[in-house]
Amino acid sequence: MVKIRRTILAIIILLLAISIATGIQSQSPKVDVLTIKGTINPVLVGYVERGIEQAEETGAEALIIQMDTPGGLDTAMRDIIKLMVNSRVPVVVYVSPAGARAASAGVFITMAAHVAVMAPNTAIGAAHPVAIGEEGEAAMSEAMEEKVVNDAAAYIRSIAEAHGRNMEWAERAVRESVSATEREALDLNVIDMIAPDLETLIAQLDGRQVTMLSNQQITLQTRGATVNDVPMRTIESFLYAIADPNIAYLLLSLAMLGIMVEIFNPGLIFPGVVGAISLLFAFFSLGVLPVNYAGILFIVLAFGLFVGEVLTTTFGLFTVGGIVSLVIGSLIMFQGAPPLFRVDPWLIATVTIIIAGTSAFILNRAIVAHRKQAKTGREDLIGKTATVRVALNLEGTIFFKGERWSARSEEGEIKPGEEVVINKVDGLILYVSKKQK
Repeated sequence: MVKIRRTILAIIILLLAISIATGIQSQSPKVDVLTIKGTINPVLVGYVERGIEQAEETGAEALIIQMDTPGGLDTAMRDIIKLMVNSRVPVVVYVSPAGARAASAGVFITMAAHVAVMAPNTAIGAAHPVAIGEEGEAAMSEAMEEKVVNDAAAYIRSIAEAHGRNMEWAERAVRESVSATEREALDLNVIDMIAPDLETLIAQLDGRQVTMLSNQQITLQTRGATVNDVPMRTIESFLYAIADPNIAYLLLSLAMLGIMVEIFNPGLIFPGVVGAISLLFAFFSLGVLPVNYAGILFIVLAFGLFVGEVLTTTFGLFTVGGIVSLVIGSLIMFQGAPPLFRVDPWLIATVTIIIAGTSAFILNRAIVAHRKQAKTGREDLIGKTATVRVALNLEGTIFFKGERWSARSEEGEIKPGEEVVINKVDGLILYVSKKQK
């Protein structure tokens, strides 16, 4: 009986210890961490939105966005800033690791954070709207350029003012493309602190006060916080990878090749399936990029010309037109977009050569097949050699491939056993002449 009581007491103590440990763990603060590396595009908007929602639901003390970006799309940048500003959890933007940068759209996102932090040997700045700079659309008027720059300058001043940061420097980053190192940014009141690594950053955040959108003051308590990495999901990583102008261009080219091969070789199935899937992914990729649809139409025209060449055999006219259309479409597909969203010229040259070569090969095979003598039916008899079985005195019988045929001589009498050449077929009668030795 005593032994049973001791066992029950031990179980109770063990359960109590587990409960206490669980309670302590549940009470320890938690910090969620998102990672942005690359251009700012609409796929990242969904990733940041999911991260903020998860941090709010789980009661995270703060959400840290580790960022290294050369910039990106204005619309995606503004969507991310809206999510950060309206977040119920303090958002910390950490430009890291060493060697990282927050350029162009990254400047806006960093300035919009509740706490802006940079790692050593990092840089921030150059926020001029590059789509309208010297490499942008030549057709944009000076008045329109001034409007866009003024809008961006006013936007970043508003963001900087809301977080008590240097508005003058922020405006210069837009108008003059100025940049700063992490130490210069800290001295200029562009960022709030410098941290060499994530662990140090979390320790420095402890006890810091931040002001939320509702003017609520929150004191961060991050001492001993548990770090919860929130990576991109597999589908998010895949969609982010293909939301690149070079990948989009490759997918569109692969779709063109696959569908062309399937049209010229019905029943292969595999090229058609690959082409169709590539086309759908290309549509998604192009849908999130700043595309010039005139370029897409030129590429579609090139596809039509390549197909038309094989079907009509214009002896290269459609092929030349298709190559010209493909090159023009490739060059203007992202015209006016920032340099980050341009297709590599070497990639354009490579794809053009491959597609033109494939089209030329298919065209050559079509011409050869068109000119080649038929292998079945009566047309196969023309030019063949047969043996006379019954003397041809104008009419008689010849023997060809084990069959007897009625024949008519075009050169007078031909004796049995002599070889003749079939010149013409008229119904079941073969017109022949004596074979020259």
